[in-house]
Amino acid sequence: MAQAVKVLTVNELAEYLRVHRSTIYRLLKKGLLPGFKIGSDWRFNVEVIDKWRMKQGAILLAEDAEELKE
Repeated sequence: MAQAVKVLTVNELAEYLRVHRSTIYRLLKKGLLPGFKIGSDWRFNVEVIDKWRMKQGAILLAEDAEELKE
């Protein structure tokens, strides 16, 4: 049996990431946040968001390492 995909709204994602809604919209506008639209409403797959967060963390760690070398 297939597992149900957990999907979040903008408000739920903002709470999940502990950021303001405007941050979510800003990231969407810049094309930096993975999401999809249903009509005019944005939705976010939790598994995709978790992978995105891990990737963003790796990028930030790499940038921090470069700064420490300088």
